[in-house]
Formats: sequence, structure tokens, C-alpha cells
Amino acid sequence: MSPSVILLPQPGGELRAYAPRAEPPAPSGTGPLTSRTVFSAAHVVADPYADTSPGSPAAVDWDATLAFRRHLWSHGLGVAEAMDTAQRGMGLDWAGAAELIRRSAAEAKAVGGRIACGVGTDQLTGYDRPTRSGRPAGADRAAAGDLAEIRKAYEEQLAVVEESGAQAVLMASRALAATARGPEDYLEVYGHLLRQAAEPVILHWLGPMFDPALEGYWGSDDLDAATEVFLEVIAAHPDKVDGIKVSLLDARREVELRRRLPQGVRCYTGDDFHYPELIAGDAQGFSHALLGIFDPLGPLAAEAVRTLDTGDVTGFRELLDPTVALSRHLFQAPTRFYKTGVVFLAWLAGHQEHFTMVGGLQSARSLPHLARAYELADGLGLFPDPARAAARMRSLLDVYGVPR
Repeated sequence: MSPSVILLPQPGGELRAYAPRAEPPAPSGTGPLTSRTVFSAAHVVADPYADTSPGSPAAVDWDATLAFRRHLWSHGLGVAEAMDTAQRGMGLDWAGAAELIRRSAAEAKAVGGRIACGVGTDQLTGYDRPTRSGRPAGADRAAAGDLAEIRKAYEEQLAVVEESGAQAVLMASRALAATARGPEDYLEVYGHLLRQAAEPVILHWLGPMFDPALEGYWGSDDLDAATEVFLEVIAAHPDKVDGIKVSLLDARREVELRRRLPQGVRCYTGDDFHYPELIAGDAQGFSHALLGIFDPLGPLAAEAVRTLDTGDVTGFRELLDPTVALSRHLFQAPTRFYKTGVVFLAWLAGHQEHFTMVGGLQSARSLPHLARAYELADGLGLFPDPARAAARMRSLLDVYGVPR
């Protein structure tokens, strides 16, 4: 067998020969993107030498984490910081997220990069284990005091983001999902926050496929009813809403929703299955983007949007459509573990020197899953140094005892 061939494990247990590409990708352009506002939700790089254990605070390699953000900014992308891609609620606690926000916002100022940061309630504990109904045991109390606690938690995080100079993204709250008695509590909490926000924010609707504890958000399991509540929040405060980020993996629903937004309120797609068509848009409008898949796709995604900036929709789709297979693979159920594939590809691409994640989530995907991610990413030309990526893939296979 040729020494350049890699044996990649398949889901059924067999091995399949794969010949990695030999040539690096052509350099992509730099500079601002003009026709769409595009954020990459960025991952954090763990400190592999820290003596941590499951459940302990995250140990972050700050130099590598900030270097990756500079990489994204250099290609004209904005950074969506301290979002679910950064493992909020899955290894990164509020204390770590607050430090990440402060450090990244300062770096954004230094390089002139755009940044938006997640505001949630994850300093409140006990809401991360949903029951079958989506509510943690004992959380049916929904007293006024519970909502006051949730408002206070949101306010604390909003203050940190605003003081850093970043734009705020009001993320969905596990605590609110568990506590709210119905739509009226969502209207009250979000209305309170929007009235005091210093600048327009992005509202984030994260579906339960990304976080099971958010089932029934906006007060209903019926997505049509939930959509009406979401739109009511926006309609009551259009001057305080820059846009919405929709992460429901439902292109039809996103299109219908964006057509009903008040003038001036943007739709940022969070649909990692249908993003090319949603960003390209139709005769009635388009979506901007705030996507986790734009972490590994950063340079290619930026090149595609620059092509769209010239009015070349066909060229945009030709660049971005082939990436959907990789995205669907990384985000396959259970979707919330997509972060493992994102960090894995960052390691193969040379953005970090190890495949270690906060919370130990490097173990959350199987070896065949990672092997397929490597093959798809290599086929797209995502690795600046294909030989290094192949060598790192081989080193992982060695650990698992895969023959050469």
C-alpha cells in the first residue's frame, strides 16, 4: 500500500483506504465583507497540561484561543463569542465565559474586529438536566422570585458584555425554560432586558436539538405558537433588536420568520444545514449569518461571501454548497456534540497543537465520525497544510490501534 494512503475506520468496523490531497488550498482574499454581516461562532482552546477533572472549571489556553479569533478577523469575519460553540453550559462556566468575553473584546478593539458576545443565565445552577417534559425536577414552582433571579443573572452578564464594548447576544436561558409558566413570563423577562439594553442586541432562539433543556422555549412546544411570542417580543422593542439568530435547522420556518420581521431587524441564520440558500436569499430578502460551521469554514466562507458581494450568486453557491455535507456530518444527532468535530478540525488545520477540549468533550464523537470529518474537510481543501493534517490524523489512528 502506498505510504500516502490512510486507512480510515468506517461505521461498520471495516477500514477504507483514502488518499489525502497533496496540494494546499489557494490563498483566499482578505478585507471586509459588504453584502452580508457574517459572524463565526468560535471555539475555545483547552489547556492540555492543566490538571483538571470532570466538573472542574475549564482551563483555557488563552494565547491559542485569541490567536484563532485573530485568524477569523483576518478574513473579514466577525466573531460571535461565548456562544454554544465555545461550550457554554458544556464545559465552560460563567466565570470562564466572562474572562473569555473580556479578553476577546479587548483583542477585537486592538485589531479592529467585529465581536458579539453571549448573554445568558448559566451562573444559575440546577437547570441542565431536563426531565422528559423538558423541565428539571422540582422546577414547576415559577414564582415571581424565580423570575427576579433570572432577570438578575441576565443583567449581570449583560453588564459584562456592554462594559467590554461588545454587542450583546441574548441567548436562550435554561433557567427560564424550566421556570416560565407561559408566554407572559418570556414577554416580561425579555421586555425588561431590552428596555435597559444600551445598544440593540441580537436575540438568539436555540432549538432543543442544540440543547434539550430548551424544549418549549417561548412558552410552547408548538413552534407556530412560539414564533408568535418571539415576534411579539421583537415588535414591542424593534429599536432595541439589531437582529435575530435562528437555530432551528428549519429553512422554511426561518424564511417565513424573516419575512415578518420589522423593517431594520436582521435575520442571522444559525441553520448549519441550509446556510447557503438562506444567505443567498430570494426576491424577498436574505439572511445574514452567525454560524458554528463558519469556525472550520472561516476562510472559505469569507471567500464565498466576497463572491456574493460582487453579485455573483452562482459563484457563491458553487463555493459554499459543497461544504454542506461536512456541516451536516458535524451537526448530526446528537447535534449538541458538534463542538467535538469543530475542535478536531482546528487541530488538524494547525490552529492548535492538540485535540483536547474543556470538559473532556474530545471523547464525545466516535473514531469513524472523526475519520469521516477529516475526509470531507480534506476534500474541501480546508487544511492549509494537508501533509500536517494527514500526519495528525495518522497519529490519532495510532492511538486507536488502526494499522498503517
